[in-house]
Formats: sequence, structure tokens, C-alpha cells
Amino acid sequence: MLSFKGTHFPKDVILYAVFFYVRYGVSYRDLEEIMEERGVEVDHATLNRWVIRYSPAIAVKAKSQKRETNKSWRMDETYIKVKGQ
Repeated sequence: MLSFKGTHFPKDVILYAVFFYVRYGVSYRDLEEIMEERGVEVDHATLNRWVIRYSPAIAVKAKSQKRETNKSWRMDETYIKVKGQ
């Protein structure tokens, strides 16, 4: 479990900002503006620290919850006729 002890912002705000940065690939300054539109004033340097601190832990958690795919798979051959050939 991620520890948010000692943070000045609620857990939901931090996770939303990190998810938004990772998912959409916006710059920290753009993310700062997006967060400000949602009523949260946070500096771009703080957003950078959040991404560096929390994104690896979130990635590990997501990977552990991901379903395993079947290791064996086969592709059937398909023929398509184009102009009679």
C-alpha cells in the first residue's frame, strides 16, 4: 500500500495528478493549469516530485493485479481473394 503520510494534499488529488500525467503525457506546467482549473493550486515542481515518488509504486501495484495471459497462442492462416486471385 502506498503511504501518503506527511503529504499536504489529499490522497485522491495526488493519485489523480499522477494518473493524468502518466496517462496523457502532458507537461508539468500544463498539468499545473489543469489542476488549477479543478480548484487545486499546486506547483509544477511538486507535481514532478509526486510523479517520481508515486508512479513506480503504482506501476508495480498495477502489474501485480494484471491478469496473466495464456503463454501459448496460435494464429490461423487466412486467405483473402483480391480480384479473383
